[in-house]
Amino acid sequence: MPYVITEKCLGERYATCQGVCPVECIHAGEHKGQVFMIIDPDVCIDCGVCLPECPIGAIVASVDEAPQDAALNKELTPTLKNNPKPTPRPPNDPPKRADNKLVK
Repeated sequence: MPYVITEKCLGERYATCQGVCPVECIHAGEHKGQVFMIIDPDVCIDCGVCLPECPIGAIVASVDEAPQDAALNKELTPTLKNNPKPTPRPPNDPPKRADNKLVK
């Protein structure tokens, strides 16, 4: 079962998860007019390397934890998979959204 990036990432995009993914299944782009990241469920190998990289806890380990976000990741994959990789944000950079908190 693939990992999922939730809408907690919307407007944040730290992108540190993308740099550690061994199969390059994490892609960046825009959603709802804001920066966002997704995981391609067909390429994800469930290794878990990305999970501790997200400083705001926007990645979950199972489709069952966030079924709507899993559907969104799958829906956006064709649009975002060929986008260039963004420059990662420092993990200690405070979240832009007031409802997000650093978890590390």
